[in-house]
Amino acid sequence: MASRGLHDADPLDPSVLLLQDRHRSHFVETDQLQEVLRPRQQMRAFLSLWRMDPRIRPYVIRAGFYGIYRLGHISIDWPLITCLVERWRPETHTFHVPVGEMTITLQDVAIILGLRIDGPAVTGACMLDVAHLCGELLGVTPPADAVRGLTISIRWLCQQLSTPGPDADEVALERSARGFLLALIGCFLFPDKKGVHVHLCFLPLLRDLTQTSTYSWGGAVLAHTYRELCRASLDHRCSISGCITLIQLWSWERLHVGRPDFGRSASYPAPPFAHALHDDDVDGVAPEGMGDGLPAEPVVQPEPEAEAEPEPALPLGCRWRVPLTRVLNPSGVLLLYRDQLDAQTSDQVLWQPYVGDVVDQLPDICLADQEIWRTMSPLICFDTVEWHRPERVLRQFGLHQDVPPDCSYHQHLHRVDARGRHQRDWATYHSPYIALWETRSTRVIHSPPLVGMMDFQDPYMQWYRRITRRFLTPRLHRDDMRFHTTAGSMNVMVNRRPG
Repeated sequence: MASRGLHDADPLDPSVLLLQDRHRSHFVETDQLQEVLRPRQQMRAFLSLWRMDPRIRPYVIRAGFYGIYRLGHISIDWPLITCLVERWRPETHTFHVPVGEMTITLQDVAIILGLRIDGPAVTGACMLDVAHLCGELLGVTPPADAVRGLTISIRWLCQQLSTPGPDADEVALERSARGFLLALIGCFLFPDKKGVHVHLCFLPLLRDLTQTSTYSWGGAVLAHTYRELCRASLDHRCSISGCITLIQLWSWERLHVGRPDFGRSASYPAPPFAHALHDDDVDGVAPEGMGDGLPAEPVVQPEPEAEAEPEPALPLGCRWRVPLTRVLNPSGVLLLYRDQLDAQTSDQVLWQPYVGDVVDQLPDICLADQEIWRTMSPLICFDTVEWHRPERVLRQFGLHQDVPPDCSYHQHLHRVDARGRHQRDWATYHSPYIALWETRSTRVIHSPPLVGMMDFQDPYMQWYRRITRRFLTPRLHRDDMRFHTTAGSMNVMVNRRPG
């Protein structure tokens, strides 16, 4: 076998990145893959179609999804998402950037989206009687053309349940709220490949909306997001679904690449109050001209003796629902993003963005489950099981990072999905992993506090440089009359053989 030298594109030590030959970065380096990933989400269309009746607002709050609704639609920077997918490693569930491993953790989900982390896993049986289930919990039975397998059309849900009558009683309003929540789950948190249907396996979890709020929706969203990142990073995939907004806002909070600035102030603002979400333009376009922004709730006059319910505090992600500017930071170009990440330095990473004034106005749910943010446990969403690996990104928690322990690539878990398994009880099938999740508090990683910046010659960085792909931009990329990368030349200089 040919010897490996410092000029090789692949890792010097291949013991960690076992899937490099199938990975998107391999095809980028050989100029076989330059396309931007395409979207798989319909949040924009959903918010245009379904304007939430204010009478179901208390039910949405009770279920724990009001922050998701208020976050609404944020325009996705698809070159940025593509660039991040090129850095995602299914073997470790981390982004491999020049300064070390980073990832989306349970902490990020809790603070950005305001979803519960601690609680029972989102799972159960998929042996569903569609007509009976919908009749009981939604009050309507879907026709055959609105059902595909065990999924239901989001447009049909909107047509049937978005406008409860003026004399609707509590039962009718709760059914409308379930329909709204089911559509929200399907459009924002767990979109399918086309984003137009939602799986009915979530509907039984909406039976008792007070109980709904106790599940680990944050863990389920992260499991689903990990799975979609893993799929998109391998084998010439051309699209990605999942909670794309979470990926983008995570990047905006922590990385400089493609990050917009807040339009009104150069300061680092706290999460906006509710009135800012109603009144502000988004990305320079007024909500009434967007068709995809946060919908105005229909005006229903309260009874004279009724007092308006106070607006709940909102998760951190809602602060990006304000005017944004990109004048000081170029955006929207995949090749530029690759070049910027290849040349990334330590001062261009915000390892701990959630401190000080940024978190002072957050709702309690965002900070409620801190004791398990660093749990090394499986994350579960019905058929999907993905491992949470905080031990690889301890700097994100303000802790010292040693060389992480070996982690197994669970290829058998990636082979398991719901296709063709409509009658499976996932709670039973994944019971060993559910048992591990139930003991999550016993597997919390600990480490001494991080002091200062990590040195270039730190043992972790020496190990990391050997096991990772340091550069993704092809070397000496010099197309005529096009953008010339700086990282290509840097790659040659860093990897040049002595003499």
